[in-house]
Amino acid sequence: MSKPVNPIPDGYQSVTPYLTVEDAAAALTFYQQAFGALEFMRLTMPGGKIGHAEFTIGVSHFMISDEYPNAGSASPTKLGGTAVKLHLYVDDVDASFAQAVAAGAVPAMPPADQFWGDRMGVLIDPFGHQWMLATHVEDVEASEFQSRMDAMFAGHGDCE
Repeated sequence: MSKPVNPIPDGYQSVTPYLTVEDAAAALTFYQQAFGALEFMRLTMPGGKIGHAEFTIGVSHFMISDEYPNAGSASPTKLGGTAVKLHLYVDDVDASFAQAVAAGAVPAMPPADQFWGDRMGVLIDPFGHQWMLATHVEDVEASEFQSRMDAMFAGHGDCE
């Protein structure tokens, strides 16, 4: 008899982000420098592009590949942006933000305290993906979120 197989491989969660970029090898180097990523698997296509690679940041698994437009896989650069944001909790958002910028990320919003209890900053990596870096600094009751948001937007009019 064969051993039962775990339907979710050990170490993985139910959702794993899969990034498509214009230069996956360079992106892996950037993620190592910016976020301390650890690459643990790489499959290279005959032409040298990365067909699939996997890495971790902290305890989170990520998958990545070069873009293959003929197979329906395009990077944010080709699409003119991305609709997905990656939220990354870190121990020190200010230091991590500075490290990512030094590695080549572009600041979109400097770290600041947010009404929901996180200190958060936003940056764009050199491959077009948006990262929200955060450190949790205050436990806020869920019942307070709406009133805190209302107070933040008071006097700003319609934000749509």
